[in-house]
Amino acid sequence: MHVSEEERLPEGLYESVLSRALAERLQRHNLASEFGGIDDADLPDVLVRHLIPTLRRAFTGRRDSGDRLLLAAELLEFLQSEDESPVAQQQLLALTRPEGPGQRSWAGLRHRPVIPLSESALLTNAQGDPSVGAELRAEIGTADRVDLLMAFVMWPGLRILEDQLRGLRERGARFRVITTTYLGGTERAALDRLARDCGAEIRVQYDARRSRLHAKAWLFGRSTGFDTGYVGSSNLTRAALLDGIEWNVRLSRVAGPALLDKFQGTFESYWNSDQFEAYSPDSDRDRLDDALAQARGARGPQASTVVSGLQVRPFPYQRAILDAVAAERAVHDRHRNLIVAATGTGKTVMAALDYESLCSDDRPSLLFVAHRREILEQSLRTYREVLRDGDFGEAYFEGTRPERWRHVFASIQSLSSHGVTSIPADAFDVVVVDEFHHAEAHSYRALLDHLRPRELLGLTATPERGDGADVRTFFGGRTAAELRVWDAIDAGLLSPFHYFGIADNTDLTRVRWQRGRYDEAELSRLYTGNTARAALVVEQVRDKILDPLSMRALGFCVSVEHARYMAEVFRGVGIPAAAVSATTSSADRSAAISDLRAGRLAVLFAADLFNEGIDIPEVDTLLFLRPTESPSLFLQQLGRGLRLTRDKDVLTVLDFVGQNRADFRLDLRYRALTGATRTGVRHQIERGFPHLPSGSQIVLDQVTREAALKNAQRFVRMRWQQLVNELRAHPTQDLSRFLADSGADLGQVLKRSWTRLRLDADVLRGSLDDREEKLLRRVRAFSHVDDRRRADAYRRLLLGQPQPGDEAFSDMLFFSLYPDGGRHVPDRAAGIRVLPELHFLREDISAVVDLSFGRSRRPTADDPLGLPLALHASYQREEILAVLGYASQERPPADFREGVLKVEVRGRTIDAFFVTLKKSEADYSPSTLYRDYPISPSLLHWESQSTTSVASPTGRRYLNGESTVLLFVRQQRTCDTGTAPYTYLGPAEYVSHTGDRPIAITWRLARPMPAELYLDSALQAV
Repeated sequence: MHVSEEERLPEGLYESVLSRALAERLQRHNLASEFGGIDDADLPDVLVRHLIPTLRRAFTGRRDSGDRLLLAAELLEFLQSEDESPVAQQQLLALTRPEGPGQRSWAGLRHRPVIPLSESALLTNAQGDPSVGAELRAEIGTADRVDLLMAFVMWPGLRILEDQLRGLRERGARFRVITTTYLGGTERAALDRLARDCGAEIRVQYDARRSRLHAKAWLFGRSTGFDTGYVGSSNLTRAALLDGIEWNVRLSRVAGPALLDKFQGTFESYWNSDQFEAYSPDSDRDRLDDALAQARGARGPQASTVVSGLQVRPFPYQRAILDAVAAERAVHDRHRNLIVAATGTGKTVMAALDYESLCSDDRPSLLFVAHRREILEQSLRTYREVLRDGDFGEAYFEGTRPERWRHVFASIQSLSSHGVTSIPADAFDVVVVDEFHHAEAHSYRALLDHLRPRELLGLTATPERGDGADVRTFFGGRTAAELRVWDAIDAGLLSPFHYFGIADNTDLTRVRWQRGRYDEAELSRLYTGNTARAALVVEQVRDKILDPLSMRALGFCVSVEHARYMAEVFRGVGIPAAAVSATTSSADRSAAISDLRAGRLAVLFAADLFNEGIDIPEVDTLLFLRPTESPSLFLQQLGRGLRLTRDKDVLTVLDFVGQNRADFRLDLRYRALTGATRTGVRHQIERGFPHLPSGSQIVLDQVTREAALKNAQRFVRMRWQQLVNELRAHPTQDLSRFLADSGADLGQVLKRSWTRLRLDADVLRGSLDDREEKLLRRVRAFSHVDDRRRADAYRRLLLGQPQPGDEAFSDMLFFSLYPDGGRHVPDRAAGIRVLPELHFLREDISAVVDLSFGRSRRPTADDPLGLPLALHASYQREEILAVLGYASQERPPADFREGVLKVEVRGRTIDAFFVTLKKSEADYSPSTLYRDYPISPSLLHWESQSTTSVASPTGRRYLNGESTVLLFVRQQRTCDTGTAPYTYLGPAEYVSHTGDRPIAITWRLARPMPAELYLDSALQAV
């Protein structure tokens, strides 16, 4: 079909609304079209953008100004907004107070910015551009409040703006500054002038190793709503503001509100974060001078507020780990717990903080065990700093003996020489064992078998040993808490990585597969002497590494023979290499490691030698030369290169991927790297991994990408018959065992039911009637139960053994099963009474509640209002509406569609807010992302409904504290089991607000939100 040049649609990417005109044009083309839905949350903004070109053409097409004004009035009348109709071809530019006795006008308003407040612009200091310095002076002079985020603050740049910045103080405008000691680029004198002369509130990030702040940005707030901002390359230096080749984007709330929303939200998150500390010239000048000197490379005092790169106050990722350990003890009564975290992430700090939480009036006795003097000295120092007690603890290593034996930091060698059995078994309340992967050694095992502490805490980076042992067996197969790789990288504790997945064309489908892994002897024969594969490895190293001779690499091989072969290949092409193994003498192994650190060797090849226990921070390249079935072991090996050093910008990872059998779970390593769910990892692979920690990348070649995607899709889309076959092959009545053995997710089973799966697999006898079959599909509504009181009440009700006080839980249980109100059930009591008779339903709910509660890693607390809710527990909408007395058979939860609910509970007016932080299911939606979000663990930014005004009864109730606000928050609408539950954050009090219809309100929580929720939803990298 002939298509005119005017109608031709070029091949490429689009985001065009499917209009009638576009649909007709597409019919005249032979190009394949790909369509995608528009999320409800995004639809308003998408339609507004769709209308703008049409509106612009309509207005520019009318030459007469009067016609343009008339068109605007007609459109507004159609939209029932006649009051907004323009009455003249004029704009209001300013409102000023008339001058009079004791009253001065705002002089700065006479010098407005050259760039209109309603427009965005790119300034490059080119001819014709207004200078950034001149525009900043005008912006500062006309702002009610100024926020400055600046990597380097220097006096030459500051003096250009000094008069305007002084003016902020004179008129009482708030001025906030965030800066850093990064590279020592800031001048302390400049900060002192800002604080003393301009009234600036200043926060400084002293630990520049954790987050290298390099931003340069201004936000100019105006009570009129015409906020503006600058983001770009200009620091507070003279050249940057006047004549340097700098690029800066001027932002406008009118032109791009989502950008200003993100700016404001992120700045507030920084301002309320413990990472940024208040600075006062009177009390903090010496500390700042020392920090800046050290950042410039000068030698400063050894004392520091930082231990192992971490401040003693727990950061959010640390709090999440501490919460998980606390939940193990308080919720599950488990007192042998293991923390897994990569080397260099401060496991000792977390152990010290955990010990501090166990202290009350009297500190419990403590034994801290490690195998090296350096670890023990650092650990003793860490505990002293956390406890703020320089006399805490006694050393017991290398000839030093304790006197009081109350808090002892001991080497395993000293304890063994003393005689483990001579220590009373109950001598220590708390025992901490660092580098717990050594626990299989006879000396450690003798100690652990003998002592009976109240609390045992193990610390390790490597739970899976090279000999196949797994130290989690000491803890019932559990890990109490694990620091996720992406959290550690975001927190600046580990190096970012560039991972390359490279197809090596090796056919592994014929290699014997047994007990979930390849036969290593066959793999060794396949790889050793494989010249084509070895040549590919060398080629990729030369391609991806700028200077292979200067790299410090570890190569993970399948066998000693394979390691020796690879070392020989690399030496043959001029790259210094060596192979080490368990058979290598200790002296030769130490020499090889020293040569690698010194750069005399470029690569060390090993088989299972560097999986655990050896720390070489200088490693900047990893070569994965064998398939690693265990995602945990893969992360351990990855951790060998993630240590931070001054000279390492990024870790390079080359993973050589063969043609694997269908059983090999390639997708699991990408789930381990990204933290994605089973479904999420498929989307990540399809989209090129867009959501990784800052500075990290995953790049898969086409063959590897297709293999990973096929592998992920296979396990995402496990058909029902696959589950049936899996259960039939490995029969069990234990749901948790089936999930662990099969690799299936709970959501896949609950799409129908655990009972139906067992019946179909012939491991259960019986039959289901239609009523019970339908109710079994509601069992997924119980996959979130994570507090003991509710779990116990549900179990009692299922057995027909209610206790006084179970009435509210009975309603929660009923409406969870009958969200439509149970129209065919006589009443709620009858619906609950029949449950003991429904054997299969009772069994399924009990199994899911046991599983969900057993997985909970979040401490909960009683509700301060006395409601039968647990703070920080998870609840479905049906449970919440039942507790608040809203749900009834006549007013079922299924009919409730609002995000807010006003109810009277026990004589108290309650405003319950149901908050979904990620409104859109799109990967990234700037227009909706910054409406509701945590500013800090205790502050939440929330937007009211768009029709709520400050003057309305509802708005006044929110702002004046006329009701009790309860917050129920979830990250997104859906999860693997269906509808995502809300986390109950409890009551909140009003802090401040901005705007109208909607009102943006900041709420303060009575108790900080769970660290895990904050980590997953914070705007800043924490």
